[in-house]
Order: sequence, then structure tokens, then C-alpha cells
Amino acid sequence: MVLTVFVLYLLMMLGIGAYFSKKANSLSAYYLGNRGMNKWVVAMSAQASDMSGWMLMGLPGAIFVSGFSEAWIGIGLVIGTYFNWKIVGRRLRKYSHVCGDSITLPDFLSNRFRDNKGIIRIIASIFILAFFLFYTVSGFVACAKLFGTIFNMDYTTGLILGAVVVVSYTFMGGFFAVCWTDFIQASMMLLAVIIVPVMIMVGSGGFASTMDAVNAQNPYLMSLFTNATTGKAIGLISLISSLAWGLGYFGMPHILVRFMSIKNAEEIKHSRRIAMTWVIVCLGAVIMIALLGRYYVEVNHISVTDPERIFMILCQSLCHPAVAAILMAAILAAIMSTADSQLLVSASAFSNDLYKNIFRKNASNKEVMWVSRIIVAVIAIVAVIVAMQGAPSADGVKQGKSFLDVVMSLVSFAWGGFGATFGPIVLLALFWKRTTLAGAISGMLVGGITTFVWKFYLSGLSAEIFQIYELVPGFVLSFITIVVVSALTKKPAKEITDEFDAVEHLHLSDIK
Repeated sequence: MVLTVFVLYLLMMLGIGAYFSKKANSLSAYYLGNRGMNKWVVAMSAQASDMSGWMLMGLPGAIFVSGFSEAWIGIGLVIGTYFNWKIVGRRLRKYSHVCGDSITLPDFLSNRFRDNKGIIRIIASIFILAFFLFYTVSGFVACAKLFGTIFNMDYTTGLILGAVVVVSYTFMGGFFAVCWTDFIQASMMLLAVIIVPVMIMVGSGGFASTMDAVNAQNPYLMSLFTNATTGKAIGLISLISSLAWGLGYFGMPHILVRFMSIKNAEEIKHSRRIAMTWVIVCLGAVIMIALLGRYYVEVNHISVTDPERIFMILCQSLCHPAVAAILMAAILAAIMSTADSQLLVSASAFSNDLYKNIFRKNASNKEVMWVSRIIVAVIAIVAVIVAMQGAPSADGVKQGKSFLDVVMSLVSFAWGGFGATFGPIVLLALFWKRTTLAGAISGMLVGGITTFVWKFYLSGLSAEIFQIYELVPGFVLSFITIVVVSALTKKPAKEITDEFDAVEHLHLSDIK
């Protein structure tokens, strides 16, 4: 019964990919849906591709261990989501259209600064490929955990199965398939995260009595400022690190491209309302899943060896197998909705921004599209190989570094890398006319390199300041670098500043 539910779900995703394969007949269609996506699809696909398996595995796992104090990440994400839609959405939709009808983020940055040598395009593409590799690995690791929990499938088989399905429909249908599957997956995720905590509360006598029982079990579980396991107050560094997740939104290529794809720029504000409703409800429900889940497993004496599996454990314990399968398919939906976007953006970074614009400028659109499809498969294969480094051995003992074992760690690093590398330059490119090409290149390099250095070298030092989330120093240093270098270099050409002013005074209704 469980297998039937999953097979039907996977076949539905493949069917959507096959349906849209005929529409993905140009670069603009394959990468951006011909800028023809409606407000509901844009909003739901943006949030589904944002949250990934992290929402149903990484975040509830962290809250299960440490209590409500880990909810600061969710608070930061809600704030970041709002300001990204409010500040960046409309302006990027207008600017990317006016600025050479840009269809990718590197495309926009190159056109915005008139980078005829392609330097910023190359740097942006390299960072996109590097950070999305880690992000895609996190999705495949989550797939392996999901299939292992449900079907007792071995780690490697789970990785390969998840990769094959995601690659298949992304390969066929491009952006159309990615967005429409994401829309369905976002709906599934919303339904699943609401049902599970409601079932626990109904079985425990209602909301009030359940929360009283949670408080009685451990009063620190509901505290925003105290770690429920250690009983220690969370420090300023930890608080800043959690809230800083919101900064990452300004630099997420797979989310920003949704703004660029909406059919009518006037609909951005409507999409924002849809997106904010979805993210607030989902994150709030996930927090409740983790808190109530900790109470539920202790009362029912259920062993939890991996906190990131708490949602799956609750589904299996609370529901009939068929219902549990449908709810757990939401985890697969969360994983796939992000992995497909990552693969597509990575493929576009290589094929459109490197292959077509740097190495083979005379390549036909058909050739570039086939290169994209091949790169989707290649990146997935590399991600599977990297993810296999965290596979358990025959005796169940983990091999490789713990960094590859935990979904939260992989997502955290990739999120921080994108936020630090692209967040400052996206904001300044959109809103500061004085930004120069030299400043943009310098800032991106500083942000991206800082993320790697901080994560793999400085975070191991004993000083407390080095425990801060790498997104924070990366974002700050990148922003400062762009401003300083731009101020010290020659002002942008009149053509660039005139275009900036034209976008400033362009009415949304003029952009279709």
C-alpha cells in the first residue's frame, strides 16, 4: 500500500515533466517559462523550492533536540521571505526584463554592469555550481533517509532512486515542469504539516492539555531563550546566527528566478501574500511537530536515534499505513521541489552563462538546451557520489565527515554561501546606481571565499566570535567590499545609469 502511494506520486511527477516537454522549446521557456507563470504557481513554487527537505527533516530535528529556542531560524526566515518579496521581487522583475531580457542571475549581473569580458558571469556561475552541489547533496541525503525509514532501503539505493526521478522530469520539462510540480508539492507539504500536530493534540485531549503536558515534561521546551536539552540560555552569537538565515533570501538564485518569471509584474504583491501565508503556516506547524513530537515519543516510549526522522516516525506511529505514506510523500515533495530547481539553475549557469556566452558563442538554442539536459544529469551524478561519502557501513557506523551526514549542515552551508555571495550584489545592483563592475566582482569573491574559509577553517577556533554563522561575516564583508571598491573606481557609464533611472520610473503595468 505504501509502495503504491509512492509509485503513483512519482509517476505523476514524471507525467508533468512529459506534458511540459513540448513547451520547453526555447531557452527562455526552458529556463524561465517564457516569463508567463501565474501568481499562484510563482508563489507556491518559490516557497517549495526554498524549504526543501530541510523543512520536514532539518528544522524539526533541530527543534526536537533543543526546543523552541531553535525557532529563531524560522522567525528569521519569515522576516527574510517578506522583505525579499517586498523589496527585491518587483524591481528584479522589471530590471531583468529591461536589462537585455536576462533569463538567469549571472545573465542579469553581466548585462547590468555591461561586462563584455564575461568575468562576472564566470565567477557567478562557478559559485552557483559549487554551492548548489552541496544543496543538491542535502536533498539526496534526505531521500536516502526517507526511503531507508519507509522501505528499509539501503542508503545508496535511496540516493540513486531519488536522483533518477528528479533528473527525469527536470530533464524533460525544464522550468515549466519544475514550477508546476513545485506547486503540487507545496500543497502536499502544507496539508501534511497541519495534519500531524492536529492528530497529536486530538489524541492528547486538545490544544490546551497537550501544551500543558509538554510544559510539564520539560519547561524549557517552550522557551525561546533556553536550550531545552542543556538548560542553558542561548547566547547572542547563536541568536544572531539564527536570525541571519533571513539574509540568505536576497542571494538565492532558484528563488530570484521566480520573480523574473512571473507573467505580469503587477501580480508580485499578490504572490507575496500567498507566499507569506504558506511560509508562516508551514513553519509554525513544523515547530509544533517537533515540540509535540518530543512529548509524544517520550510518553509512548518510542526510540529516536536520528532526530531528523521525527516527522516520519510520527506519521508511521499515528496513521494508517496508506495515510502515513501520503503524508511522508510530502517529504519527498519537499526534497524534489528544491532539488529540481537547483539542478535547473545549475544547468543554466553552465550551459547558458558559460558554454554559450564564453566557450561557444555560436551555439544554437537547441544545442544549448541539450547541453543543459546533459549537465542536469552530470550534476546529479556528482551529487550522488558526494552524498555516498556519508553512507553508513554494514555495521551501521557512519563513514566520512559528519558534515555530509546531516541535512541541516549541508543546507546551512549552501544557504550561507548563496546569501553571502549574491545577496549584497543583488541588493546593490538593484538599488545603488553607483555600483561598479569592479565592486560587484570583488564583493562576490569576498562573500563566497569568506563562506568557505569561515566554515572549514575559522569555525573550529575557540574564540566565540568564530562560532557565528558564516553567512553573517560573508554578507557583511561582501557588502562593505562592493561599496568601498565601487566608490574608489570610475563611475558607471551613462548608458548604465540611464538604464537604472529608466527602471526606477517604469510603471509595473508597462512590463508584461
